[in-house]
Amino acid sequence: MGSVTESPDAVQSDAVPSDAPSPWRRRARLAGLWLARIGLALVGALVAVLLFARISAPIGPFDATLAVRPGSGGAEVAVPPLGSLAVDVFDGPLRLDVQLQSVDQVRAQALANDPVRLAGVVDRVTEDLQGAAVELVVRTVVVALIGAALVSWLALRRRREPLIAAGITGALLLGIGGIGATTWRPEAMSTPTYTGLLVNANSLIGNAQDIVARFDAYRASLEDLVANVGSLYSTLSALPPPGAADDTVALLHVSDLHLNPAGFDLVQQVVAQFQVDGVLDTGDITDWGSPPENQLIASVGRLGVPYVFIRGNHDSATTAERVDAQPNTTVLDDSTTEIAGISIAGAKDPRFTPDKSSGDDDAGPEVLTRSGERLATLIESLAEPPEVALVHDPKQAPPLEGLSPVILAGHTHERKVTELDDGTLLMVQGSTGGAGLRALQGEYPEPLTCTVLYFAAGTGRLQAYDEITLGGLGESEVTIQRTVIPLPVPENGTEDSPEDGAVDDGAPASPPG
Repeated sequence: MGSVTESPDAVQSDAVPSDAPSPWRRRARLAGLWLARIGLALVGALVAVLLFARISAPIGPFDATLAVRPGSGGAEVAVPPLGSLAVDVFDGPLRLDVQLQSVDQVRAQALANDPVRLAGVVDRVTEDLQGAAVELVVRTVVVALIGAALVSWLALRRRREPLIAAGITGALLLGIGGIGATTWRPEAMSTPTYTGLLVNANSLIGNAQDIVARFDAYRASLEDLVANVGSLYSTLSALPPPGAADDTVALLHVSDLHLNPAGFDLVQQVVAQFQVDGVLDTGDITDWGSPPENQLIASVGRLGVPYVFIRGNHDSATTAERVDAQPNTTVLDDSTTEIAGISIAGAKDPRFTPDKSSGDDDAGPEVLTRSGERLATLIESLAEPPEVALVHDPKQAPPLEGLSPVILAGHTHERKVTELDDGTLLMVQGSTGGAGLRALQGEYPEPLTCTVLYFAAGTGRLQAYDEITLGGLGESEVTIQRTVIPLPVPENGTEDSPEDGAVDDGAPASPPG
């Protein structure tokens, strides 16, 4: 029998070649390739983000730079040289950096000069920041994909590697976005961490919160005081009236409400209790003259009596338009009007303090004097002089001496009655709003004041006035002081008969008990 002998070459041809990689080695090589791909994609994306993922954008009046940086999530806002604040608003390997570079003078000036822009500054900053953040996210995604693809192609030199690197980077960015979305904490914005000089911001914010809390307590205590005006009027009505009801015109003088709701409550109460025929407001009904402040102004149209208003240095043209749009209101601007037969002339304060464009409180009196002179020219052109002239600042009054028997003003927040030359009576009102919220910054807020003036219906002569005062924060006193104007002494030296019902000064009325 023959035998077949296999040659070594034949056996070797059926076996796996000795130089072919084993499955384990192939898997290891494939894993190494993917690790290299991932590493190259990460390096390329990170370098591109560090170099190019930044934008410059206007944020309100600021020129700012926004960038994405490696970090533990959240956002950091740098305000050189004051320091920075960090907000832990989301988690992730990236952080949003915002650096305020400088203030653009043109935008800042436009903001200061336009009360509408000033009122919407918060919304404008929010919109600018949102728009810049969206632009930065898009830029970050694009540069990360391009950087990963470019580095992978340069290192591996394969046509499909850029697409693979872009896919890896895209998946990574989706993961980072998912982490940020699931860990989003908007409430963290109210508790930022401050560094540098901004650490004092906590105390400043605390002071503002304290002021608001004090205002709430302030108005709560004033509600009872305002209600007491009615009982005080009952006490005051026991005094002889300045004239018969049909022969007297009662006008309420208010000024410098400065958006204090309690001040508006006081006006409404006095109008009802004293049955006044009209209200004369010598300005500063607001603080900044911005549209959001105008919500309370609508209450003047619900008083049920004529309301005459002149602009103060804190009232904008928008404020005057809002007042003028209310029912039964008149805004005077070198013009005249009439209430129940009492003629009234008035001129606005020529300044608007918030925009600093026409002189602020430290400016010379020339601009105020010229305003008074214009009103004086108007009065001199009238057939009959008005019984009352309205100005905001007492410095507008000197040119009006002798042209009107009564000049009403405000601005100083200090009540004062002065007899000028030629028998003119200058009556400066305090603040009917107690100087508003700003007054609560001090230890002793200013009282709320207003005055009811009684004019003879036939002659327009001022017969008497009641000065109403509500104590400031921590004060519980409410007083009404009546002052009677003596009858004029004729040239023959004998006093006229008290046809107007004039009496001696009444004692102040105080709360019962």
